[in-house]
Amino acid sequence: MSFFKKKPDYINADGEPVVKRGIPRFIPLIIVIVAVLAFSSSCFTVVSAGHTGVVSTFGKVSENVLQEGFHVKLPWQRVTKMDNRIVKLEVSTEAFSSDLQTVNVNLAVNYRVDTAKSYSIVKNVGTNYESVLMTPAVNEVMKSIMAQYTAEQSITNRNIISSALLDELNNKLSDSGIYVSDINIIDFDFSDVYVQAIEAKQVAEQEKLRAKIEQDQLTMEKEAEASRRVIDAEAAAEVARIEAEAAAYAGEKEAVANEKIAASLTQPLIDYYKIQKWNGQLPTVTGADTIIRMDDVGATPAPQNGE
Repeated sequence: MSFFKKKPDYINADGEPVVKRGIPRFIPLIIVIVAVLAFSSSCFTVVSAGHTGVVSTFGKVSENVLQEGFHVKLPWQRVTKMDNRIVKLEVSTEAFSSDLQTVNVNLAVNYRVDTAKSYSIVKNVGTNYESVLMTPAVNEVMKSIMAQYTAEQSITNRNIISSALLDELNNKLSDSGIYVSDINIIDFDFSDVYVQAIEAKQVAEQEKLRAKIEQDQLTMEKEAEASRRVIDAEAAAEVARIEAEAAAYAGEKEAVANEKIAASLTQPLIDYYKIQKWNGQLPTVTGADTIIRMDDVGATPAPQNGE
């Protein structure tokens, strides 16, 4: 191309063109193109999804933040991209329980930056707000809450502690433009001495529970045996009562029958039965008070002397 071909500066004695060494002509052109591109790129910015752009002009932060998308700006304006999505922060802190036990707590804190207050965080804190605001706040609130519980209670009340920590952190950070959405206590770690004491206590409680179960079992067996004896005694008493009632009923029935027989007997009927049984022989003894026995009537008289 003739544009990039430099003309000879002079012709030497042999008639050959001579070109002096210097800056090629295309170098300035490239520099101009680069400068134009750099200037053009400084006149726009792109804010990604879930982010906001905080604009500062010569160090002065504007309250009008840029939402996600393409934006035109002045070349001397600076745009700080703030992540407004939920971010996970893991914090490890050491606290003391109400019974003065050392507790190492591992937390997972989910938080996000309020879109409307992104400029405030950039202006007052900067982009390192996580280490300046979040971590110290978590440590402070966690120590305060753990001091309200014993080491053993901190284990059994983990959900309560998480809820209290969530509320306290939001109260503390709400003015800063940071909202905590969720807190998970990953782990409670205690000293070896305390862990051994807990294990010994659990063993003792298990032994106590086992002894109680055995005692309850023995008591149940004794109560069952006593109940069985009561049932047997009640059954025997019921049998005796039934037998007595049966005997009384039989006796009463026989007495009623005898009464009916006695009531049906009349003197003529008795005389009739005597006549039916009499064998025609008179008794050997006579008199007004002579009693003729029914078993004697009709019997063969005993032979008299000489008969």
